[in-house]
Amino acid sequence: MKVDILAFGAHPDDVELGCAGTLAKEIANGKKVGIIDLTRGELGTRGTMETRHFEAKEAAKILGVSVRENMKFADGFFVNDKQHQLEIIKKIRTYQPEIVICNAFDDRHIDHAKGSKLVSDACFLSGLLKITTHDDSGNIQKPWRPKQVYQYMQWKNIEPHFVVDISDFIDTKMASVLAYKTQFYDQNNNEPETPISSKNFLENIKYRASDLGRLAGVAYAEGFYVERYVAVNSLFDLK
Repeated sequence: MKVDILAFGAHPDDVELGCAGTLAKEIANGKKVGIIDLTRGELGTRGTMETRHFEAKEAAKILGVSVRENMKFADGFFVNDKQHQLEIIKKIRTYQPEIVICNAFDDRHIDHAKGSKLVSDACFLSGLLKITTHDDSGNIQKPWRPKQVYQYMQWKNIEPHFVVDISDFIDTKMASVLAYKTQFYDQNNNEPETPISSKNFLENIKYRASDLGRLAGVAYAEGFYVERYVAVNSLFDLK
């Protein structure tokens, strides 16, 4: 299955927090979107990898993505090496996305920056003719390099290079985030508190989108970083 956008997250819920509104908007516009989680979030303080699995499925259903996979890399301990790059290359060549979206290049959680660099490197390598990979049926895959790699915002408020208007999709974004019942604020959850389980963090998800929207002249927005300049055909393409 070819998709238009393939979004990667080091953990289930990274994609929802970072770019769910953008994905929901593109899906509504007829684009095919896939999500690939690198780990099962097994080191997370709250919940289990089993609960995260079901929460991720529910979030994917809310967003309407075409496919969601988990690479089952080791949470906290995966590395950016040949073995992991080849596994990501296989997925890029399988789904042939025009755009790849991945974790922030610098963030509080060490997996986020690692995951970002791993995916970015794999996107480049995936376009090289002399790297041979096989699909699940044993067929040799054709090289494929996405046209763009974008990174979404996470814990740190690094100034984005551009924002996407998600005003009509903020409710969908929040619903996909709240699908992770074990991870975020729930007054009835007696598990240990974490930096993302507070009521303040939950409120700030919407606040950040509102603040980015304010700066861009819209109600809500999500911010992204680019690896190379993006171009427009006309000044009138800019909102």
